[in-house]
Amino acid sequence: MATNTNSNAYTLVYATVLVVIVAFLLSFVSSSLKEQQDKNVKLDTKKQILRSVNVVAEDADAEFDAKVKDYLFKDGTLQEVSSADFKTKYAGEIKSGNYHVFVYENNGDTKYIFPLAGNGLWGAIWGYISVDSDKNTICGVDFSHDSETPGLGAEITTDKFKSQFAGKKVIKAAEVALQVVKNGNIKDAEVECDGISGGTLTSNGVNAMLQDCLKNYKEFLQASAPAAEVAQPDTAVADSTLINAEAEAIADSIANNN
Repeated sequence: MATNTNSNAYTLVYATVLVVIVAFLLSFVSSSLKEQQDKNVKLDTKKQILRSVNVVAEDADAEFDAKVKDYLFKDGTLQEVSSADFKTKYAGEIKSGNYHVFVYENNGDTKYIFPLAGNGLWGAIWGYISVDSDKNTICGVDFSHDSETPGLGAEITTDKFKSQFAGKKVIKAAEVALQVVKNGNIKDAEVECDGISGGTLTSNGVNAMLQDCLKNYKEFLQASAPAAEVAQPDTAVADSTLINAEAEAIADSIANNN
């Protein structure tokens, strides 16, 4: 008996079989590529972390594995994390109280790197910020975003925006003082960076991200903060005072002898 290819039943069965076959193929392809996709995401995360210490390596995997160690900052100490537990997203980690510190060692030079996560104008923003061995002077930063406006908020990923952080201080007067301020409104160049002209809301998001995330490391950052300088007496004034005192003593001695 000939099949009626114009019937509704035939059309329904044909469409169903076609959908099942396509779904199977897509699932197979996705499953086959997942391992490589996961490797690519991990590699991209490692590149971002290395960029925060101004390192662009030809083999980022090898550079990272040789020179970077992952720690959790808990109870005032650093606890090493197994490389098998390497994360590629840190927003959830930060919310859970898992404060990662990546330590980069290169020929005796140590940098400390902290992951950042926050919200921009249209979606998630994140990044990494590194400090020198003094745990206060910024070495570099790297920022990324999901959907900020090209030419405006998306400028947080540019060298022009990121380069101004180098040399700034994180802690001042025992508080996290690093800020992104409205473009052109810098008052304290030691701790303030220019926001993006026309990208105020994204700049505010970066500022909030820095403040919210870095406060979790305040105890760690202050651990090596230099002690407040003790005011030393002016040597010339001290010498002058001593000479005057000696002169008065000699005058009193002569007067008593007379």
